[in-house]
Amino acid sequence: MNFRSRQDIGTIPQDPTAYGRSHLGVPLDVWKPAGTCKLLIHAGIHGEEGETTVALSRALRLLPEPSSHCAVVLAANPDGLLLGTRGNARGVDLNRNFPTEDWQPVPVTHRPTLDDPSDVVLSPGAHPASEPETRALIGLIEDLNPEAVIALHAPLACIDDANQGPLGRWLAENTGLPLVSGVGYPTPGSFGTWGGEQGVDVVTYEFPLTDNDTLVREHVPVLAALLAGGASWS
Repeated sequence: MNFRSRQDIGTIPQDPTAYGRSHLGVPLDVWKPAGTCKLLIHAGIHGEEGETTVALSRALRLLPEPSSHCAVVLAANPDGLLLGTRGNARGVDLNRNFPTEDWQPVPVTHRPTLDDPSDVVLSPGAHPASEPETRALIGLIEDLNPEAVIALHAPLACIDDANQGPLGRWLAENTGLPLVSGVGYPTPGSFGTWGGEQGVDVVTYEFPLTDNDTLVREHVPVLAALLAGGASWS
């Protein structure tokens, strides 16, 4: 696939489809592929990781037409992106709200920066899948039935693939990021755990702590190759 010229990437040429609404009523949009969905890439499930949305949007804007095989969700947590918060508008960490065997009702914490202790408190939700954003993403995956899902996060600088499969290896080889089988701390109720329990191959692509220019230069080409079908991982 030929990419659009830089002069033309100010807008996304394809229209999305709403797969639900956030707590604040913001549409949850997906850019569906022209054919059967083989891969889903989603960004922005943590609202303070806006660089994931920026990079994935840039890759999507390079395409002159819909991807043949890949669906894209730029903002799985649009309320959090608008508010600048990790959780959604109800203070729930959506990546701890999925109905997994290890979901826990106790509060969860996170670090405001990599150098700080993990002491900022969020909720995992009143119960598993209590949040509209969580339920909508589950419904979307059930509808699309992708072979694999890439969840974009930041800033741990790694490719987290519990299965160490071909997609994880391809991402590690093409980004130079280490391939790991865990981030080093418990993540009860996470999307990755839920996907694994459902038999969905989930790879977490953690951007490094860097500026947007570096992300555009080093990571957008990797995402664009995935969208355009130039990734030989399957």
